[in-house]
Amino acid sequence: MDAARPLTPAGFESGPPAEGGGRANAADDAGRITPVMEQYIEIKAANPDCLLFYRMGDFYELFFDDAEVAARALGIVLTKRGKHLGRDIPMCGVPVHRADEYLHRLIAMGHRVAVCEQLEDPAAARKRGGKSVVRRDVIRLVTPGTVTEDTLLDARRNNYLAAIARARSTSEESRFALAWIDISTGEFRIAECERAALAAAIARLEPGEIIVSDALYGDAELAPYLRSLPAVTPLARDVFDGATAERRLATYFGLATTQSFGALTRLELTAAAACVSYVERTQLGQRPPLSPPLRESEGATLAIDQATRGNLELVRTLAGERRGSLLAAIDRCVSAAGSRLIAQRLSAPLTDPEAIARRLDAVELFVTNAGLRAAMREQLKAAPDLARALARLTVDRGGPRDLAAIRDGIIAAAGLAAELAPAAGPAAELTQAAMMLRRPDAAIAAELAAALAEELPHLKRDGGFVRAGYDAALDEARALRDESRRVIAALQARYAETSTVRALKIRHNNVLGYFVEVTAQHGDKLMAPPLNATFIHRQTLAGQVRFTTTELGELEARIASAADRALGIELETFERLAATVTAAAPAIKQAAEALAVLDVAAALAELAGERRYVRPQIDDSRDFVIEGGRHPVVEQVLEGGPFVANDCDLSPLPQTADGRICLLTGPNMAGKSTYLRQNALIAILAQMGSFVPARHAKIGAVDRLFSRVGAADDIARGRSTFMVEMVETAAILNQAGSRALVILDEIGRGTATFDGLSIAWATVEHLHEVNRCRALFATHFHELTGLAAALPRLFNATVRVKEWQGEVVFLHEVAPGAADRSYGIQVAKLAGLPAAVIERAKLVLARLEAEDRASPRGFEDLPLFAAAPRPTPPRDAMLEAVISALAALHPDDMSPREALEALYALKAKARDR
Repeated sequence: MDAARPLTPAGFESGPPAEGGGRANAADDAGRITPVMEQYIEIKAANPDCLLFYRMGDFYELFFDDAEVAARALGIVLTKRGKHLGRDIPMCGVPVHRADEYLHRLIAMGHRVAVCEQLEDPAAARKRGGKSVVRRDVIRLVTPGTVTEDTLLDARRNNYLAAIARARSTSEESRFALAWIDISTGEFRIAECERAALAAAIARLEPGEIIVSDALYGDAELAPYLRSLPAVTPLARDVFDGATAERRLATYFGLATTQSFGALTRLELTAAAACVSYVERTQLGQRPPLSPPLRESEGATLAIDQATRGNLELVRTLAGERRGSLLAAIDRCVSAAGSRLIAQRLSAPLTDPEAIARRLDAVELFVTNAGLRAAMREQLKAAPDLARALARLTVDRGGPRDLAAIRDGIIAAAGLAAELAPAAGPAAELTQAAMMLRRPDAAIAAELAAALAEELPHLKRDGGFVRAGYDAALDEARALRDESRRVIAALQARYAETSTVRALKIRHNNVLGYFVEVTAQHGDKLMAPPLNATFIHRQTLAGQVRFTTTELGELEARIASAADRALGIELETFERLAATVTAAAPAIKQAAEALAVLDVAAALAELAGERRYVRPQIDDSRDFVIEGGRHPVVEQVLEGGPFVANDCDLSPLPQTADGRICLLTGPNMAGKSTYLRQNALIAILAQMGSFVPARHAKIGAVDRLFSRVGAADDIARGRSTFMVEMVETAAILNQAGSRALVILDEIGRGTATFDGLSIAWATVEHLHEVNRCRALFATHFHELTGLAAALPRLFNATVRVKEWQGEVVFLHEVAPGAADRSYGIQVAKLAGLPAAVIERAKLVLARLEAEDRASPRGFEDLPLFAAAPRPTPPRDAMLEAVISALAALHPDDMSPREALEALYALKAKARDR
């Protein structure tokens, strides 16, 4: 275990005089609580849901349950100090200089931490009396969704705080609003969705922290899902109070009304207000520079559920690593902000062909102008993370390097704007970016350049960040501070000459400060007239005598205050510069956004040029034509090796409206899953605004993407592998519409043969007759290939292989037709099964195939799946009136009297029926 603090903590039984009267044990022998522990308990009571980092000298101490939790989580030594109510007090601690490291680990585990700092010097407390306690208070709450420090954040990922609000009139009609904020960049968005889409929205954002109301957290239906998520924080009802939501949101932005944000529903306002209220609470009144909330309309982005994101390994692999994911394969960004934006776009592809085309125009401009692209990328490398530097400065957590980041970012933005504007041409996204890059005032960068030194400390309290010559008073204070040795040496030489004592020295210690020291034999000389008028006796030791002088005392005071005065001037300069930057926050935020947009467009162009990607055609049709498509990740893994490109056409037949279904058969290890995934990934890349790995691509915009590939169980929720497969398949069949793209792999393989075949058969029919979507369906049930004769929008394809001298050669080519064998025994042989097992399997297979030929199953005689929904029985007129009246009610907008009157009216209608 990491012993993060010494055995005896500072401020307890040893060391300097303890606060509160000499002993810092929690209680004395009579059981009385000491002032220090009384202060701790009071502060902890105000922050019961946080681990309390209680500053004691050079350590943050944790006590009681907090100590046990932190010691277990961090792997540090748990000790004890004193007693409380007759029991030992558990204690652990971490050094202040390593606090960020430990905070990062605690936050990653979902803990919330209250940081309690000393607000005065211990010497000031001692002056108030021996029983006085150093003043302390919580200066910030650190939660997983509200961190801003670089050391606690991944520079390439957004860290969202999300709020979920719910409104319902009946249990079947729940609506949810989701608001999410990244306080480190200022991004603020809102969306409304149904219960079925909530999990997909959360999976898209991967928020660092989610806040919900106590009532929602305790809801029987949602509780299992919410408790399965990391870092969910239930809050009191007042945070989610819909009646005060609009006022709270408007107040945060300093407005009288929220009308400028657009037509937000009451539910959306509730979620947004909950977010800003929580931010204010955790930042203790500081307000990060949030953008006005941007409403995402339902259906604006491609809906991808959690299972599909995992199966397709969009931002991380199934093992949880970034390497090997689609994001890692396409991210050629040279800035952290660009990497965050490309991840956002990959997680939420667009569905509007015009919006997609605007992004593609920007990429194409850089594809066709390689020189401009290279110049832009070179300048973008030097551009710092403007958004996060600005956020830290705004919440008073910034340092001199953040000011330098603002300076360098504004300069880089101006240079990029000048080079981009003439070349942007028809690329509207780049034209807008060039305008945004010009927004920050160049005078701010000039002032920061004049004020900041070349070498900058990380923390402002370290000083030394203001350039010499910028402030005359600062230069004077620094001169006295830095030249104190020379001044003292000159004074020592003068005193030695005046007293004729050549051995006279001016020395310094922490008790006496500066003093004059001579040997004992010269002491009497300095205490005798006339020298005693200058030299004042301070201390006599065995071999030395120490003196002071009025001049030396005054010089000591000036030297001692010079460092403080210099630091004070620097801190004042910092606050003034930070205030200037904060006042220009909107313009700087726009420039930061533009830098990210430029980086993404140039990065995707770099990828397209490097990997021979082409611009896809996106429209509102149901077409899906991929010629020479390649898997964007596997292709890179096989660097230098051949990747076999394949076509895919799921477009509607002539004179029909709906896309087709490809039933794909073929051997194990032939590449069926790769083929399925690559077509789904090409659709995602196209709709995020990227060129795609193909010779040609035309895609009718997909509104929902579903993937059921691979096998995994969910033991924690009591689900077997087959149960997980069926749950995911059910979600697809219940939600996919005609604009959806579905990829299904090996449905029904996790159960008995006939059961699995039956499920797969019925699933194919349902996709064809009810969902009517574009789909790729891979299977080893060769009996399903006969459905192509009965289902007009279904066609067969197979992955070709060759047999050579008893071995199987995988060609990885997808061609029309159907496979009649799966070559499973050959694959088992390649995997290394014992020869005896392989031979026995061949004998068993030959016998089973002979029996099957002798007694055909006769699937051809099965009637087509009756997929038409049953008509609902007619309802009488009175019932229709009651239902219509219910549907017209808006409970959240009604007063208690109006609600009671509506209830009586409904009762009267029901009685009349």
